[in-house]
Amino acid sequence: MTYELYYWPTIQGRGEFVRLALEEAGAAYVDVARRKKGMPAMMALLDAPGTPSFAPPFLKAGELLIGQTANILFYLGGKHGLAPRAEAGRLWVHQLQLTLADLVNEAHDTHHPVGTTLYYEDQKKEAKRRAADFVEHRIPKFFDYFEGLLRKPERRNPWLGGKRFSYADLSMFQVIEGLRYAFPKAMGKLAPRYPALADLHARVAARPPIAAYLASARRIPFNEDGIFRHYPELDR
Repeated sequence: MTYELYYWPTIQGRGEFVRLALEEAGAAYVDVARRKKGMPAMMALLDAPGTPSFAPPFLKAGELLIGQTANILFYLGGKHGLAPRAEAGRLWVHQLQLTLADLVNEAHDTHHPVGTTLYYEDQKKEAKRRAADFVEHRIPKFFDYFEGLLRKPERRNPWLGGKRFSYADLSMFQVIEGLRYAFPKAMGKLAPRYPALADLHARVAARPPIAAYLASARRIPFNEDGIFRHYPELDR
């Protein structure tokens, strides 16, 4: 089966978390909207009967149409060995992914704190205040939690979900990549506090399927249209 991934063609965004899982799994997939007439096909499925997705990303897997990033990863994790087999483990990795989704949402809101229908330039004052709080309080709050999962003596494990690599580790890699792009100064200052996360990031990047993907044209560069945006005035 060849998966069909539907997501915006010019940004990494939330679709990138799905791309990373598909690449790690070595799964055959088509990034539909990046192909000719792909955008009309994606928009048509958003209006399809049955169980349409609220918004991209969504994944077509045979007869299934699966929306929401965490939900897609929950499905792929079970299909491709990117999640534990036991129910408790699968739910734990899903929980980690949902926590990362909260962090991603907060990262997005640093440049759009008032509303997504407004341009960044229309909310720069509010964005500067929101970004300052995010860098000073929210990144450390989330990173303390994830670093603790890797370093606490009673939980010491090589991966976030435990002994076994999972899609949560891929997503953590992507979050760190995105935050390093958006807030290079802030992340540089925070780096010494989170050696275990830095090590996890490096180990994920070195995995052969991921290394090959990152070096390929399939990996869309970060830009100022996606979730993680670099505005120098927001970095501190």
